[in-house]
Amino acid sequence: MFSGASALNLDAKGRIAMPTRYREPLHADHQGKLVITVDIQSPCLLIYPINEWNKVADKLLGLSDFQPQERAMKRLMLGYAQECELDANGRVLLTPPLRQYASLEKKTMLVGQLNKFELWDEQVWQQQLADSLEMIKSQGLTASERLADFSL
Repeated sequence: MFSGASALNLDAKGRIAMPTRYREPLHADHQGKLVITVDIQSPCLLIYPINEWNKVADKLLGLSDFQPQERAMKRLMLGYAQECELDANGRVLLTPPLRQYASLEKKTMLVGQLNKFELWDEQVWQQQLADSLEMIKSQGLTASERLADFSL
């Protein structure tokens, strides 16, 4: 499971190097294979190990092609989905459309989300953190029953 935030630099070719602590689990459990796609609710990318992506793909397969909202979700997530493999140096290449969607420049943040990663532009990530803290403070964690057992 993946957690923590890591500052990464996007190189001139559009690659990021996965932090060393994630490389072994990604190779051992997923043969170093990843799928990168867009987050439809936030301006970031989602990076799924292949086995986790297969679960998402199964859910997407179950969505209707006749319901506009479901079809739009499939179109975005599958249309942007890029299969890739960690290279010998633990790097993955982000295609120009993916980089453009998330406004990725040089400085990025890779954020572990248990079964996947989010990849953010560093400045956008800092703003997201501030917005999230403000929401938690203003609405309180108990605003949702699912969060009632958590405390800060």
